[in-house]
Amino acid sequence: MPFGSRVGASWRAARGAPELLLLPGGLAAGWVTVSPVPALAAALAVLPLRRWRLRRAAAAGAGRRAAAVVELCAGLAGELRSGATPEQALHVVTTRIAADRAELGRLGAEPVARLAAGRYGADVPAALLLLADLPGGRGAAAIAACWRVASDGGTGLAAGLDGVAEALRVERALSEEIAAELAAPRATVAVLAGLPLVGLLLGAAVGARPVDVLLHTPAGLACLVAGAALEGIGLAWTSRIVRSASEDARETGPFRGRAAVGRPEPGSGRRCGITRTRPREGRSSGSFAGKVRSA
Repeated sequence: MPFGSRVGASWRAARGAPELLLLPGGLAAGWVTVSPVPALAAALAVLPLRRWRLRRAAAAGAGRRAAAVVELCAGLAGELRSGATPEQALHVVTTRIAADRAELGRLGAEPVARLAAGRYGADVPAALLLLADLPGGRGAAAIAACWRVASDGGTGLAAGLDGVAEALRVERALSEEIAAELAAPRATVAVLAGLPLVGLLLGAAVGARPVDVLLHTPAGLACLVAGAALEGIGLAWTSRIVRSASEDARETGPFRGRAAVGRPEPGSGRRCGITRTRPREGRSSGSFAGKVRSA
């Protein structure tokens, strides 16, 4: 293989898995410090960094899909209000989504294809529930509930979808508010993670040679291993606290889990079989989530 082709393949691999750049960096640091520890540390850090990157990418993809589900619901409601039948509205909206590669990528090609087949008699609620099973797509279960109730009982589909879209917008706003409130703890975690490096730089600035001590003396190696273990435990613990707080807050959203699909109970004040989230035990009934109306 020509040299230019090898460089291009290596660059594409680095773009697809940037954590692999730690390996040459660790080798270079080991050559400079005359120690195998940096190379070993870089090799051990590749897998955790890859998992963290994939988790962040999955969370971002779920957020984009959730926004696309809101747009799907609002688009269907808009077409229905303009006089289209449910099948026509579904055809127009799915055709528009299929023509936009970015929008198609947000929802997923298979769910969109199944929705498009609804014009020819395919099971639309099943296609929506398939979308609901994807990360970030759980709001589609509420659309499936409205679609099924409207098909079985003749309930106005446009009004139900308007309610679902509004509830999903409230949930998106709640998620964004939670992310904003958790930005400070996440920044604190990042600062704490960088403090050991700052300590090494300060020690080197005063001539204490902390890198030589850590890498070339038994006591320094023991301190390095213990410090790295404590640093990893602390990062994992604080990250879990932040993640648990985020998940606990999102559980109080308008659609916790999959929306119930069925007929609304008489006199319940609920439409399209979508139940309102009850306040969690021990929480005030006047909480933000308790005030969200069901679609």
